[in-house]
Amino acid sequence: MRVLLFLLAFLAAPLMAQQAADTIAPEGRGAGGVAVPPALAGAARAKAEGRPFAAEHWMIAAAHPLAVAAGADVLRAGGTAADAVVAVQAVLGLVEPQSSGLGGGAFLVWHDGATGEITTLDGRETAPLEATPRLFLGAEGQPLEFFEAVVGGRSVGVPGTPALLAEAQARWGRADWAGLFDDAIRLAENGFPVSPRLAALVRRDAARLARFPETRAYFLPGGQPLGEGESLRNPAYAETLRLFAREGPRPFYTGEIAEDIVARVRGADGNPGLLSPTDLAVYRVRERPAVCVPYRGHEVCGMGPPSSGGVGVGQILGLLAPYDLAALGPGSAEAWRLIGDATRLAFADRGRYLADSDFVPVPVKGLLAPDYLRDRSDLLRGDDALPEVTPGAPAFDHALNRGRGKTLAQPATSHVSITDAYGNALSMTASIENGFGSRLMVRGFLLNNQLTDFSFASHEDGRVIANAVAPGKRPRSSMAPTIIRRDGQPVLVLGSPGGSRIIPYVARTIVAMLDWGLDAQAALDLPHLVNRFGPYELEAGAMPLASGLRALGYTVEARDMTSGLHVIDLRARLSGGADPRREGLAYGD
Repeated sequence: MRVLLFLLAFLAAPLMAQQAADTIAPEGRGAGGVAVPPALAGAARAKAEGRPFAAEHWMIAAAHPLAVAAGADVLRAGGTAADAVVAVQAVLGLVEPQSSGLGGGAFLVWHDGATGEITTLDGRETAPLEATPRLFLGAEGQPLEFFEAVVGGRSVGVPGTPALLAEAQARWGRADWAGLFDDAIRLAENGFPVSPRLAALVRRDAARLARFPETRAYFLPGGQPLGEGESLRNPAYAETLRLFAREGPRPFYTGEIAEDIVARVRGADGNPGLLSPTDLAVYRVRERPAVCVPYRGHEVCGMGPPSSGGVGVGQILGLLAPYDLAALGPGSAEAWRLIGDATRLAFADRGRYLADSDFVPVPVKGLLAPDYLRDRSDLLRGDDALPEVTPGAPAFDHALNRGRGKTLAQPATSHVSITDAYGNALSMTASIENGFGSRLMVRGFLLNNQLTDFSFASHEDGRVIANAVAPGKRPRSSMAPTIIRRDGQPVLVLGSPGGSRIIPYVARTIVAMLDWGLDAQAALDLPHLVNRFGPYELEAGAMPLASGLRALGYTVEARDMTSGLHVIDLRARLSGGADPRREGLAYGD
């Protein structure tokens, strides 16, 4: 144990020192300098000191203190996790609009305290019925540059978040629906302080935000980017929430909000899109089979296609299962060789096989079959980096030879973990894709650019790409909301934003807690080491491992990686952690 603690301190010290400099703030301020409601001050202190926050009855971990406070109000009043997530997401769409909101989509994993069942809901966006495989190709047939495709209407899919929130609350909620929006409406009307993170992102993206009048007026009032600490009001969003509270999701899909969404998308100057009223009217949330895999005596459950998150995390863990990571510890280059190359193998399969299973057959069972993972795991038995990684050949119910996709996704996402007093657990990851999505704003919220999660190319060497664009199809995602159970009871609830890095973020957090014995906050405070495609990406705090990884044959690249992991641990006692890289908190009662 002393060795483990020494290695943890050795790896985490540089990151923690930087985070302490970033997060220690005057009274009433917390992570990243963001304002913290007084009731959450203890949670902010715990995070700044590297401690998990402990509770007895319920817990919530989310990306902004004001959103956590809104969810806590619901749980304290006797609401369920499904009630609380509505309040949380309504506030998140206001205070961190660059990451998620009513104009985006989400995946939700639910453990039911009464029945013990796991349910997964797919609120992913869909492509317009007019979409063709050439959606992201230029006049000469070449894939567009990323921001050529993103900014404007071309990239906008049918938003799924409003429908998903309503579906989850109808199934598992107890509270009055209309009352769940009170905190968000009050904040939108009265104003909230702009966080340092939001202010910095607005400055960085100012040129693109200025493209469209409504977006420019909100984020660049008077032509100047929003300033840190400035009070920001959004009366248009308050009116949208009032309509949502009165009528549920209908106005977003067949009513006045739907009309405005279509008009804004099809009228986007310079890059119009294809959404039609029919596209919104036919949208439905889909219940999908959960993807559950064994690991160290636990059952790890996540989201299946069109997300690659559940399969990706499950493959990484299955490939690592034969190896004694506990003995190696977090300070071992050999441990990270195993984790990195397991991730590379999972990503090779992801690029070839994972897509919307309503449109292409996805070999989920084959990719997670014990014999397939055992054979692939044998590739890790060397003593240096794998020289080359190629997709495997999992069992299919019928044969297909797919090309590898060319997807250019960049992250802007948020994750919420909640447990309630009734034994329910909820893990939801929501997104508008790139920061500020398409940069199109309607009625106080931003529209997604999720269609750029499709492969821009439709074929590779004459082979169809699984994640190619098609009418009504849902683009592949890396979002990985996860609930881990033991003996049928939830023990860990987690997930993260971060684009395709979400998968290794979640997998390494599971390893940190189940193999290395770290608590929820210590696991999140560890620096990131990520290898998806060959080069090893390291945060500053992990650079002491660089020489060891180079000796194993890796190219090492220093990277900032702004995950937003939120973990609830229900094992010995109820406790939670929030990622030090972002503004969120874990809080409970």
